[in-house]
Amino acid sequence: MKAATLSGQHRPLRFLIAGGLNTLFGLALYPLLLWSVPALHHHYMIALLIAQAVCLCFAFVTYKLGVFRTQGRLLQEFAAFASYYLFNYALNWGALPLLVEAGGLSPIAAQMGFSLLLIAGSWFWHSRVTFKDRL
Repeated sequence: MKAATLSGQHRPLRFLIAGGLNTLFGLALYPLLLWSVPALHHHYMIALLIAQAVCLCFAFVTYKLGVFRTQGRLLQEFAAFASYYLFNYALNWGALPLLVEAGGLSPIAAQMGFSLLLIAGSWFWHSRVTFKDRL
């Protein structure tokens, strides 16, 4: 078997590990920002913006280097990667205030729930679009 095929066999496991790491990082960063920066207690959307930007870069590196192990195409892959998350971030920016203000949920609980939905679609997007094997 080719080395690429063997490497591809382990890709779903590496994706789960990287996804777990990214999830833990993302779920920890948002509350950490809210708890550690007093000004963000009332400006939870600014904390969300900061957390999303940092997590986007962190996740891209873990998926590119640790899961899909692609070479080159850095800008193309980052654009495709970011497009998935930017779409979801736009949804998040609408859902979070609705869940907090109208739904009465805490910002942390609302964000955790939204993050679970984001995780579900990421494998399909990244394996079929962002880091698709190019022959």
